[in-house]
Amino acid sequence: MLVFFLCIGLLLFAYRFYSPFIERQAGIDPQAKTPQAKFEDGVDYVAVHPVRAFLIQFLNIAGVGPIFGPILGALYGPVALVWIVLGNIIGGSVHDYFSGVLSVKEDGKSMPEIAGHYFNGLFKGIMLLFTAMLLFFVGVVFTMSPAGLLSNLELFDGTPLGENAFWVWLILGYYFLATLLPVDKIITRLYPVFGLLMVVMTVSMGAALLLHAPQLPQMGSLFAYFEQGHAHHQLLAPNPDGLPVWPLLFVTITCGAISGFHSTQAPIMARCLTSEKYIRPVYYGAMISEGLVACVWATAGMAAFPGGYLELKALLDQGGPGLVVNHVASSYLGVAGGIMAVIAVAVFPITSGDTAFRSLRLTIIDAFDIHQSVRNRLLLAVPILTIAYLMTKIDFSLIWRYFAFSNMLLSTSVLWLATKYLFDRGAFHWIVSLPAIVGTSVTLSYIVTAEIGFGLPQPYADPVGLLVGLTSLGGLIYVHRRFSGNKLSGVY
Repeated sequence: MLVFFLCIGLLLFAYRFYSPFIERQAGIDPQAKTPQAKFEDGVDYVAVHPVRAFLIQFLNIAGVGPIFGPILGALYGPVALVWIVLGNIIGGSVHDYFSGVLSVKEDGKSMPEIAGHYFNGLFKGIMLLFTAMLLFFVGVVFTMSPAGLLSNLELFDGTPLGENAFWVWLILGYYFLATLLPVDKIITRLYPVFGLLMVVMTVSMGAALLLHAPQLPQMGSLFAYFEQGHAHHQLLAPNPDGLPVWPLLFVTITCGAISGFHSTQAPIMARCLTSEKYIRPVYYGAMISEGLVACVWATAGMAAFPGGYLELKALLDQGGPGLVVNHVASSYLGVAGGIMAVIAVAVFPITSGDTAFRSLRLTIIDAFDIHQSVRNRLLLAVPILTIAYLMTKIDFSLIWRYFAFSNMLLSTSVLWLATKYLFDRGAFHWIVSLPAIVGTSVTLSYIVTAEIGFGLPQPYADPVGLLVGLTSLGGLIYVHRRFSGNKLSGVY
């Protein structure tokens, strides 16, 4: 129980004491004119109250990621909670915050456009490619996962709620409307309600675990876990099935720790904020909140099964993380509560899927300077969702692997972009550059050894990660000394 409370406390502590330091580096000007004030258009640039903006941003980034990812990550044991908390505080929240800062400072533009401004056209093109790829994967994953959840759900009399194909078509139909319509027609009206639902569901599940779970991670088990890794001379402790923690855990749990997808969502609320002073509570606050959700579900994956790792793995093999959600919710919240929790968990990815496709439309419009007419929005929405439907025919596990890799790759790119932004300001860039180095190491270690990459033997992951990390650090130190000398003292 102490481990769980320690994780929650550290996340809250980071928002209270670390985020103000981050904010001081960013050059926030509460009096500056925001994109919403400059470009009010009734479609995407619409004024939104900061509380509503927080709930919308929270729901945009949360989806199924901080639920499914931590459940899968629970197979690695207590180290999953360590990664969620440290990854969130050092990487994810900083990443999300500067995604918001950059988008607000650059008139609500998408990350590829901002990358072209701070680097060059080549970097813009690469980021545009991976951003579009990730948004497609997110949209498809967040179509298939809620459709699977809802099709497997049964009413009190055992009647299924509908076939999987029915839910896929229904969800894509909703995505079409949400992608096409102005932001204030659906998103700003419904999402704050769904955001509150996410908060209530998470608090209810966390309370149920504390009261009824057979076992919760203990400090002793955490220390023993790392001692086991030390005894085997491994950088990180092994899990019972021999799955390599580096780099797989860091790619398995992205949402809740650090997720490049969140940067694609930044322009939506960046075009709606009425003051730069709201960037920290909306963006940094939403990511901290997602970390809390991830901690609850990672704890559920480790604590809700008396048989431990083997019982969790058996259930995952049988029906994936969706079945685990159903089992945990029904066990601790009762039949009615379980149904409501599963429906809620199905709603959350839908609310991220629609904004993924909306962000893809905005990204394409920004990249090719397309006018925001109804006709043009329609011409973009139809082919995007047609391709998405065809992609739902592909194996879900393959889509998830590409999603996880592109997610980490994009988050690393955004951190390097934020590094350039702070470097140009003469601010303390290490708050983003050091996480960028770690992200670069993880990304290259994964693609070198993954089946979707070069497929080299797993033992190559550690030396590749170490070499890439040291090389990146050395290059950064050289650039720091070469171009800033002793002038880069930081903004305190």
